[in-house]
Amino acid sequence: MSVASATYTVAVAGLGKRGMHHAEAFAGNPRFRVVGLCNRGRERLEAGKVKFPEAYAGDDLAGMLAETRPDVFAFCTPPHVRLPLVRAGLEAGVKLIAYEKPMATSTNEALEIDRLLREAGVKSVVSHQHRYGEHYRKVKEIIAGGAIGRIHTVYGHATGWMMHMMTHLIDYVRWFNGNAEAEWVMGQAAGREKFADVHASPDHLAAMIQFDNGVRGIVECGAGAPDVPEVDYWWRKCRIGAQGTQGFAEVLTGGGWRAVTRDSHGVISGPGCMDYGHDMPPYVRDIAAWLDDPVKVHPCNGGSALKGFEIMMAACRSVVRRGRVSLPLGPGEPELEALKDVMP
Repeated sequence: MSVASATYTVAVAGLGKRGMHHAEAFAGNPRFRVVGLCNRGRERLEAGKVKFPEAYAGDDLAGMLAETRPDVFAFCTPPHVRLPLVRAGLEAGVKLIAYEKPMATSTNEALEIDRLLREAGVKSVVSHQHRYGEHYRKVKEIIAGGAIGRIHTVYGHATGWMMHMMTHLIDYVRWFNGNAEAEWVMGQAAGREKFADVHASPDHLAAMIQFDNGVRGIVECGAGAPDVPEVDYWWRKCRIGAQGTQGFAEVLTGGGWRAVTRDSHGVISGPGCMDYGHDMPPYVRDIAAWLDDPVKVHPCNGGSALKGFEIMMAACRSVVRRGRVSLPLGPGEPELEALKDVMP
């Protein structure tokens, strides 16, 4: 059997909506076979067993991984459960770990995850899968093709709060800017209500980013971020785009794309909407491609996710320090705790 036709086994932990999206996408690709399921709640576990009757199912993660020894471990759990699951996957000898954003809850944790994965030689993928949407890809095509001239500003905003949405926005802003390195970040935050949420965050966080190619980034999340009135569904109220010397191009997560280009003679636009049924299959396909060939690095690879996560955490540190923060970040006081302490 050639590497390109190998079948990889997958175990999934956390069988909520996103966990099932992952399990179903893996099962829908002939390169993968779902062999293990884990969830603490019995109701979701029983529902998973109905969909995947041949998979080992249980509420003990270590036992499930020991029994199945998967090639891929995917987990979709709340943000505060990252490092222990990464360690569990490494102990089980997996080849790749795929997990939900954000990759951690602090820079210290993110750096430890990155260190463990690199030392073990294990690949990782973080779920910034919206970039597979046709409307996202159309905007990237317009920007990369030079149709809006020299890019000077990239931007993104969402009404969802930081730990839900910000690494999504930063990932796509970095993509639209050719994955240029960030040099420094300045941030501002307001509101403490969302610190009580499972995705603990300030109510509103804004970040100004300076990239090493001269491009300025502006990203905002939460209750103070601009509305996207063109989109009805609250979670899809995300706008990400770029301004250039000869126009602009932007994507609305729930409302297609639009642009003014050098040659468009006015606004041009097209359809598109967040769609897990559309976005997850190519996300999974690219996991198989990376497992087959180390050169075919997944677009949502953990190294790229770390760079985006650092930008978000730099914005938090900037609020605490009341000044500009240089990148890359080193270890420090956990950002969310420090941020909560200084906010009125």
